[in-house]
Amino acid sequence: MNTEPATHSTATRAQLPPLYAAGFVTAFGAHSIAASLGGYTASGHASLLTLGLLLAVYDGAEVLLKPVFGSLADRIGPRPVLLAGLVAFALASAAFVLAGNPALVGIARLGQGAAAAAFSPAAGALVARLTPGTRHGRAFGSYGAWKGLGYTSGPLLGGILITLGGYNLLFAALAVLALVVAIWAAVAVPTVAALPRRRQTVLDLARRLTGGSFLRPTLALAGATAALAVGVGFLPVAGAHHGLGPLATGAFVSLLAATTALVQPWAGRARDAGRIRDEGAMAAGLVSAAVGMSAAALPGVIGIAVAAVAIGAGAGLVTPIAFAHLAATTPPERLGQTMGAAEVGRELGDAGGPLLVGAIAVAGTLALGMTGLAVLLAALGVLIATTSTIAR
Repeated sequence: MNTEPATHSTATRAQLPPLYAAGFVTAFGAHSIAASLGGYTASGHASLLTLGLLLAVYDGAEVLLKPVFGSLADRIGPRPVLLAGLVAFALASAAFVLAGNPALVGIARLGQGAAAAAFSPAAGALVARLTPGTRHGRAFGSYGAWKGLGYTSGPLLGGILITLGGYNLLFAALAVLALVVAIWAAVAVPTVAALPRRRQTVLDLARRLTGGSFLRPTLALAGATAALAVGVGFLPVAGAHHGLGPLATGAFVSLLAATTALVQPWAGRARDAGRIRDEGAMAAGLVSAAVGMSAAALPGVIGIAVAAVAIGAGAGLVTPIAFAHLAATTPPERLGQTMGAAEVGRELGDAGGPLLVGAIAVAGTLALGMTGLAVLLAALGVLIATTSTIAR
């Protein structure tokens, strides 16, 4: 096990893949279960309110606890928080299997969400600390691509595992996955010492979290994640309105996810090479997602295809650039706190985007709801571009 304090110059590429795998764990864990909860509640004759609570408890734990564990990672070092979170995720998953009571799925998801709230910001902080600034874009592009793989494969693989062995098999697989990644990280990821920190007052924290260098990338992450969540959730509905079957709409959702995964490493490399500027790229990504939202209202296959590619490309452009920008503009001793707070923005976008579109659709039409989000995303892109120009 590598226990030597790491610096940018001593970090090797072998130290980063376990961190990418940790990102996969939280994404796969969230979506593999969430995608099958509808069938779970239907078989148990539970209400839609129960379904909503089961869906929300994982993200709710992350929203509340990510800033807490991010600050802890700054205080004691991110590696112990990463390892403890992964082990806790494995234990929460294994406890569900050992309990043998399907009604405890909500408690198990709460435990998983709390554990993910620990290792997710710690992994982000370690990616930043172990990578020189000239490679932040590439590193976060790969990290985002692995998370995208988890989001994409979660529903399919989770459904297969549940079909073969029920929820016990899925939770057992999650326990093994998290434990394997924890062992891998313990062997490959070096100790990154906590850095001396200047005393921070509440006013100092508020000033930093309301500054443009934090708000612009965090708002961009929230907008991109909102677009991605709406694309995954509502493009199949829009396709069905245009007469497309489940196979076709599923293929378009896969196209969206694949585009996001492929664009992220490219965007990160382009940023590191100086071919794109952070604020301009974030604004362009949000506008691309807005174009995709608008295209979903067009009739037929072409509109849905354009929507999938444009939304996926926009989210794939924003995500690594925003995280790399946060890493570049945050004091190293506050990286965990910043990553945790920024992740809250993503979670709020993940929940708020579908909620906004659904609310407008109920009052009007789905096309109107997606157009409403498109206007919001475009306005956010313009805001980021203009405020960054004024700041310079």
